[in-house]
Amino acid sequence: MKAAAAALLLGLAVLLMIPAASFLYEAGGPDACARCHEMGAPVGEWRHSTHRGVPCSACHGDALTTNARFHLTNARRVVQHWRGEAGVRAQLGPAEIRAMLPRCQKCHQQEFASWSNGPHAIAYRSIFLDEKHNASRHLMDDCLRCHGMHFDGGVRDLVEPLSTKGPWRLRRAELLDDPAIPCMSCHSIHRRGALHEERRLEAKIAGPRQEKFRPSLAFFDRRSMAPVDLALLPMPAMSDGGRPVKMSPDPRQALCYQCHAPLSTRQVFSGDDRTPVGVHEGISCLGCHDKHRQTTRASCSNCHPRLSNCGRDVEQMDTTFANRSSKHNIHTVKCADCHPKGIPARRARSD
Repeated sequence: MKAAAAALLLGLAVLLMIPAASFLYEAGGPDACARCHEMGAPVGEWRHSTHRGVPCSACHGDALTTNARFHLTNARRVVQHWRGEAGVRAQLGPAEIRAMLPRCQKCHQQEFASWSNGPHAIAYRSIFLDEKHNASRHLMDDCLRCHGMHFDGGVRDLVEPLSTKGPWRLRRAELLDDPAIPCMSCHSIHRRGALHEERRLEAKIAGPRQEKFRPSLAFFDRRSMAPVDLALLPMPAMSDGGRPVKMSPDPRQALCYQCHAPLSTRQVFSGDDRTPVGVHEGISCLGCHDKHRQTTRASCSNCHPRLSNCGRDVEQMDTTFANRSSKHNIHTVKCADCHPKGIPARRARSD
């Protein structure tokens, strides 16, 4: 009886030591984190990042975090560190990425709400348990390049069977409703950049000097388990048949092309490509698609006058904007598609 009580007290003492050690560790701030060689580089990047005014604990948790797994993971990393088994750089696993989402939401409420209601918040179950897709195409590791880039394993560790005959199930049931494309897929919180100014001040800055995009934009490469800066992402030279396609100079598109990519032929609309040609050639993806929610409701009215050159309301034309089943895709529609006998002369506007 005494031995059991002693063992219980010892176990309790060990459990209490973990948050106590966290308190002691966090008292040193980021300098305490940087004492471990595997944390030195991330802390150095954080000091020059857009989040340098945000303490490490705000994004990564602290001694008061109620998730026991958080403290056990930290304890395991300490043991790995002292054994010399830690990697050159600390990496966040799927559990840490999931835990960060509500912390992103705390500061970026509007952006988080838009993302949550858009297609990029799609869950693992919707991607990997899609019967129509799985029956026609084999699941492969390359699926994780965009749909699950933070997953710590291969596709065979995630879903079974790997065949075109189901029923399929996720081997990691805890991921069923988790987003397959979380914030850190397209954003790097340690990316070098200036602090974000008060948004109301932006209206007082002349247009050419306003910020085009946040420096955090980066694509998470699961092969290297590191984000690739937007400036290093290439823009493809696209073709429509044998004709070079005019591309928008918007550098944010390079991030879109990492997943919405053409085949090796670089032909428009091959693979997952959606490069606009026809009347919309040269327009950026973000010219029509909201950057987080991906909605396109305001895209026509933002650029077009009330009526088109031929006197018709562009929003009522027979395109996939007005009707998803239309044979005239909004990305490729040309005037000649509806005027095969010749494009009529431009009508003078009466208003």
